[in-house]
Amino acid sequence: MMKSNQVIAIIQVVVLLACSFGIYTYANTERATSENGTIVVVDSNGVSYSFDEAPTRVAMTNTYAGVVMKMLDVDLSVVVGVSGDFSESDLWPEFESTPLVQNSAHSEIDFEALLDTRPEIYIVFATNGMVDTESIRYKLEPVGIHVLALDFYKYDSLRDEINVLATLFDKHEEASELFSEFEAIESMVEQRIGAVNQSQRPNVVMEHHASLTRDPVVLTGTSQWTDLIEKAGGKNVFSELPGHTTHVDMEAILSANPDVLMFDGITFDLGYDAYDEDSMCEKHMTLISERPGFDEMAAVENDRLLIMSGEFAGPMMVFGLPTLAKQFHPDVFVDVDVDAYIDDFFSEYFDVQRKGKFTCVS
Repeated sequence: MMKSNQVIAIIQVVVLLACSFGIYTYANTERATSENGTIVVVDSNGVSYSFDEAPTRVAMTNTYAGVVMKMLDVDLSVVVGVSGDFSESDLWPEFESTPLVQNSAHSEIDFEALLDTRPEIYIVFATNGMVDTESIRYKLEPVGIHVLALDFYKYDSLRDEINVLATLFDKHEEASELFSEFEAIESMVEQRIGAVNQSQRPNVVMEHHASLTRDPVVLTGTSQWTDLIEKAGGKNVFSELPGHTTHVDMEAILSANPDVLMFDGITFDLGYDAYDEDSMCEKHMTLISERPGFDEMAAVENDRLLIMSGEFAGPMMVFGLPTLAKQFHPDVFVDVDVDAYIDDFFSEYFDVQRKGKFTCVS
């Protein structure tokens, strides 16, 4: 008879071989799943997935993906798991009783809750620095959950990512109508900005919301805001720096002497049904203007400090483009009701009236 330690050793070898086979299988199927399906999509990490039919069980924690699904009129009954980011009942009444699989899009996944929902696909961010997409794939792909990575916060890839969901849920006609709406807004802005001389386009510095707790962090050319700034008739001073965000010396901002100083509004109480009740915008701008030497900066002298809510950095960005363009060129857009575009966004896709404070200006 075998000794107990020999039995244990054999069991360990079997387990090791099984795990190795699982990892090998995952590594060889991660970049391309079954080629036999009739629906083929490629996500923003370049991973290809194939389906025989549209998924009927979807988990997602990113509200941007939810917004796009609403824009495409996807039946949201397919969503079986969400994050706490969908807690706004006015905007997401469909998910009031949907199981939570994460506290937020950036928090740890509750794998037990996620597996209980039995999703076919799990929609996550593709390039967000706070989400370890590859690790999520490594854990979920072997158990049969396809991890679809899409951002919906970069202007240059927004249409491509919308097309992924349009293909997945057979919503090409809806996507075409949506893109026509985008083009009408972009055309209006482009025609007016086209008449503005390059010398009249403001130099813009956009700082990350964490700038008050450490050395200034600015958004660079690969950030979601640079395209929006340029389409609105501005110039991102730090567009040539590497990375999505990067630290700069205070002197670099002073030397740039921007005409407009912007901050992303993700951590501010701005957006739908948010009103900055504690006046954090004003306090933030005061602290910024009190930085040594900033009192002589053009943006501070001319009261051109700007904070825009986080919604402007997501799929709503095209509808928010006129708002930013009017901030940069008020005379050029004096006759344009920019709030009407935001009103249309909420009424058309959420069936609610817009409420809340979406921008703060000095």
